[in-house]
Amino acid sequence: MRRTDVLIVGGGQAGLAMSRCLAAMRIEHVVLERGRVAERWRSERWDSLRLLTPNWMSRLPGFKYDGPDPDGFMSTSEVVAFFERYATSFPAPLETGTSVDSIEAAHGQFRVTTSGGVWLARNVVLATGYADAPLVPWLAARLDAGVLQVVPRDYRSPAALPRGGVVVIGASATGIQLADEIQASGRQVVISTGQHLRAPRRYRGRDIMWWLDRAGILDATVESVFDVDTSRQAPSFQLAGRPDHATIDLERLRRAGVIVTGRLKAVDGHRLQFDDDLVKTTAAADVKLASLLLRLDRAAGDLREPVEAAEPFEPLWPEFVSAPTGLDLQDAGIETVIWATGYTRTYPWLKLPLLDARGELLHQGGVTPCAGVYALGLPFQRTRKSAFIDGVGADARVLAEHIAVRLGHGVLRIPGHDTRHDSRIAV
Repeated sequence: MRRTDVLIVGGGQAGLAMSRCLAAMRIEHVVLERGRVAERWRSERWDSLRLLTPNWMSRLPGFKYDGPDPDGFMSTSEVVAFFERYATSFPAPLETGTSVDSIEAAHGQFRVTTSGGVWLARNVVLATGYADAPLVPWLAARLDAGVLQVVPRDYRSPAALPRGGVVVIGASATGIQLADEIQASGRQVVISTGQHLRAPRRYRGRDIMWWLDRAGILDATVESVFDVDTSRQAPSFQLAGRPDHATIDLERLRRAGVIVTGRLKAVDGHRLQFDDDLVKTTAAADVKLASLLLRLDRAAGDLREPVEAAEPFEPLWPEFVSAPTGLDLQDAGIETVIWATGYTRTYPWLKLPLLDARGELLHQGGVTPCAGVYALGLPFQRTRKSAFIDGVGADARVLAEHIAVRLGHGVLRIPGHDTRHDSRIAV
């Protein structure tokens, strides 16, 4: 049995950021990764996908994007190369090809059984990410067996799909990108839209993420929002990281020929029924976007950088006053349904009482009720950007310092650590 002070589960952005912080504090640890570094980016992403955040936001502890296109968006292969470089930029004790079978308490420590043997760890960091498993609604079971059902994790390109049209369920960042790509390949796409968040790729001459960063919106803490559970479950912005920096929204899809419907309501074999709620959801998205842009306009007055004048706001709901509420897949020549309905997290190997009724980890800023067990990389863990490459580093620094105190190293500070939001985490 091997022993370590800290065992990190997951070798993605969260696991590597934590390793970098622990290494800086000379705390013994190991990182276990079931596949290769950035495995999900290697094997669970479609071919044309790019980061939604501009390259200048690829900032991790002790490392950041240094390429020639800070305003561009990395492709999947470039993201993999970025994390490979990060993993070799410091002596990360990384063990790839090692899956975790169970984590259980063992006399004040934790017994971690893996495919490579058993570890005894004084602390464990769960850094398996927020997009662990596709979330597919129960309605999927009522689809005709002849219809191919696909989740984004398994989608690669339009050419890999059967011939015929495609229904995309879900209109957040993933859904609109897939609908746009598949429609452009010459297939008829129908997209089912529920609650969604509009966002222009650029506003007043700057990328929308630049605005969210400058306005402090990404730094919002769990204490500063009205209902953090609602914020954690909010859909992602309708954004795409494209070389042309284009905005993709429902109006762009409509003009391209995509049929836009309301929320999927019922399934009966090859017949789908949609809610007559498209005006309601698009109007709600209009209101939220108008509120966001007003906030950005107010922030513009405090900026030292010059920005362009505000563009006229155009609501989209008038374009969607009528939408089909029924669809026969056979009559429409549709052979594929893509469930772009989000992700969930599962921890079948966690033999500790740390999950709530929804199966989500109990934690406060990544500190769980089980002393010595931490979580990293979850949505809105400490701030709105906790699950971003640009946000996970700050959370990792806080948890690394918490672990240092727990191990009896006293209060060790990592250079560059912002301590403004640490007071609520007690050792």
